[in-house]
Amino acid sequence: MTAGGDAGGTPAPGDLAVAALGGGHGLFATLSAVRRLTDRVTAVVTVADDGGSSGRLRSELGMLPPGDLRMALAALAAEAGGSLTRVVQHRFGGTGALAGHSVGNLILAGLTEVLGDPVAALDELARLLGVVGRVLPMAPIALDIEADVSGLEADPRVSRCIRGQVAVATTPGTVRRVRLIPSDPPAAPAAVSAIEHADVVVLGPGSWFTSVIPHVLVPQLHEALLHTRARKVLVLNLAAEPGETAGFSAERHLHVLSQHAPDFGVDDVLVDSGSVPEGREREHLARAAGQLRARVTFSDVAEAGTDRHHPGKLAAALDQLIRQPRPQLAELRVEGRHMGADVRPGLGGKERVSWR
Repeated sequence: MTAGGDAGGTPAPGDLAVAALGGGHGLFATLSAVRRLTDRVTAVVTVADDGGSSGRLRSELGMLPPGDLRMALAALAAEAGGSLTRVVQHRFGGTGALAGHSVGNLILAGLTEVLGDPVAALDELARLLGVVGRVLPMAPIALDIEADVSGLEADPRVSRCIRGQVAVATTPGTVRRVRLIPSDPPAAPAAVSAIEHADVVVLGPGSWFTSVIPHVLVPQLHEALLHTRARKVLVLNLAAEPGETAGFSAERHLHVLSQHAPDFGVDDVLVDSGSVPEGREREHLARAAGQLRARVTFSDVAEAGTDRHHPGKLAAALDQLIRQPRPQLAELRVEGRHMGADVRPGLGGKERVSWR
């Protein structure tokens, strides 16, 4: 299947162009899975990190925060566990000036200064690592995240504005809404092109307010997501995260995404079958997916005993999902009425996928 081809067709293995959007460990999991399906992978990575090594380099050098970009490169490296990849991922210890910095972050900083372009720097490190596909920033400038958070004042109805990805991700309050600063940031042109020409766009999993939602807040990325002919798959987190989504149900994750981008829709929501019990919770989730005009698919995608996605399981689930015909509006109306997304033949919670 190509971007202009039959939306219901079966893509040939290895021919699929996939754009994977996110950041951090969630995007690392998606890329580790998708690279098993195709070599035509483009990672579109958030650039709002202001903590740790990334925050220091961003502040001192005025560069894009490199940490999430480095992790995406490592996920797509020719030898993901090879010695060069391990060096790039290595973090210095000790108490000196290098303490806490990742080697790959420093390499990206040096390449950016020498080449004068963060995308050229990413492409050069990708070449050294033999990266499958390409890694791009979502924007050519570093962004900040600002959030309205309740529960930080004596009156629970009062919201406080907090700023910074780390502050938002670790807040003990409840995040209500996030914004990007600047409010109308440019998108990286190559990232827009990757979405426009993709066969499949995968959004999530990851930190919901700081890695997933920001993609629909960049106007040019938002427009590309609305108009691409790609099949759009939203991969839901396995569990709420301490801090920004503490106490969130699977249903609430979808509601807040819809609140931030009411006109945004996806074709499929992929959910781990063990993270949402059968019954009322799945019914509520199916209704929330209706806001996104999406069909829900339940599959076993978790790494046993963790809240992480298993790359092999996720790859198998995505492969099986995108080989199914795209959901039609009539189907979605029926599913919404019967709340039967988990009992559709071949798409249900009783489905079991195989993986290597």
